[in-house]
Amino acid sequence: MSRLVAVSNRVAPVEEGKTQAGGLAVAIQEALKRRGGIWFGWSGQTVDTPPDAPSLAQSGRITFATLGLTQRDLEEYYNGYANSTLWPLFHYRLDLAQFSGRTYSGYQRVNSLFASRLAPLLQPDDIVWVHDYHLIPFAEQLRSMGLGQRMGFFLHTPWPAAEILVALPAHEALVRALCAYDLVGFQTGSDLLSFANYIRFEAQGEVEDLGPGQGCRIRAFGRTMVARAFPISIDTDVLAGIATQAADTVQMRRLKESLVGRALIIGVDRLDYSKGLPQRFESFQALLDAYPANQGQVSFMQVAPPSRTDVAEYQAIRRELEALAGHINGQFAEFDWVPIRYLNKSFSRKALAGFYRHARIGLVTPLRDGMNLVAKEYVACQDPEDPGVLVLSRFAGAAKELDAALVVNPYDVRAVAENMQRGLTMPLQERRERYEAMMKVLRENDITHWRETYVDTLSQVGGTA
Repeated sequence: MSRLVAVSNRVAPVEEGKTQAGGLAVAIQEALKRRGGIWFGWSGQTVDTPPDAPSLAQSGRITFATLGLTQRDLEEYYNGYANSTLWPLFHYRLDLAQFSGRTYSGYQRVNSLFASRLAPLLQPDDIVWVHDYHLIPFAEQLRSMGLGQRMGFFLHTPWPAAEILVALPAHEALVRALCAYDLVGFQTGSDLLSFANYIRFEAQGEVEDLGPGQGCRIRAFGRTMVARAFPISIDTDVLAGIATQAADTVQMRRLKESLVGRALIIGVDRLDYSKGLPQRFESFQALLDAYPANQGQVSFMQVAPPSRTDVAEYQAIRRELEALAGHINGQFAEFDWVPIRYLNKSFSRKALAGFYRHARIGLVTPLRDGMNLVAKEYVACQDPEDPGVLVLSRFAGAAKELDAALVVNPYDVRAVAENMQRGLTMPLQERRERYEAMMKVLRENDITHWRETYVDTLSQVGGTA
């Protein structure tokens, strides 16, 4: 069996016996344990000069290979091009995208640095699996060194429509780099279609349909590769078990006591402008306005840990949400009830599982999201005998699979409010039927199925080594 080499912006060694919040880290580790191999990427540390070779640490059959980055590289590659250009562009926020030749050069430079440091560690029959928008040029850099191993890429974010992508000054170079992989995985069929349309109409390439669920073969820029949708998922049964255990924790007892029998609506998101949090707060306000019987009877808890706190756009969204929460609470609060509990902090996976299980509504309403695993986690954590209701944005990749949710347009705050009310008053039998339909999907396509399907597909395509 060929060795697997996983490449990601950050390397997250997983300690045996400890529950991790990040399912992707666990999925990569399990794939590496199964095949043996390397996990390569940034160490999370800044250094004065890039090291000549990565630091290596061994754990069983896995070698963790990490590099530090200079502050300049971090600013230009990570904070700059990856997160100030590609992230907003891929989430359809052209108004926030910054186009800079300096950060683009830094993005290419760091991808070249990573490739040059990984290349000496590669064996001829290795399979290389690269993750996310930070590393799109990675395979092209390895190919330029004459390496022909099988190389796959998986994009965790959305892939934008061609009309959005062409606003990027280097769009052709970016797609040409993507075509250096043998297999490119997207979250949904819609993302795949957007990519295929770019190939057809912008790159003047060829797109061959390979059949239902098998994606397409792409011929463009002198390369032939396969593109396919692989919707990422969660460790469904493990998470369901954690939620059952969490029901009796101290945190859950405190939450239940504080609610005093009130219904709970929950949202859990990284603090990011793509998550639709201002619209979500306004939708909850519309719920209280349109259905005043909920006043004093329903609480909305939004967990939103801060991220990228040094970026102006993220500082702005935090200020906006604080003002909205204050305004709504000021309008509706009573001496014994606060409508919005807005928490800028993280919680353990077990605590969140308990919160999900107790919430009558899971409110997942991003303006654009590659998948959104919170939607899947909320469903997996429900009590099968008395499940809650998922209210889910149509612009989350998860909506393609979880069509038994109440699917909404997050820009239509009144419609979101009406669906929250529908969920709060939904009969038990309907809630059970919707829950069972979604759990069937989550059990058939869990994180193990996602990982094995992708790696098995990559093992069968491309490669010239």
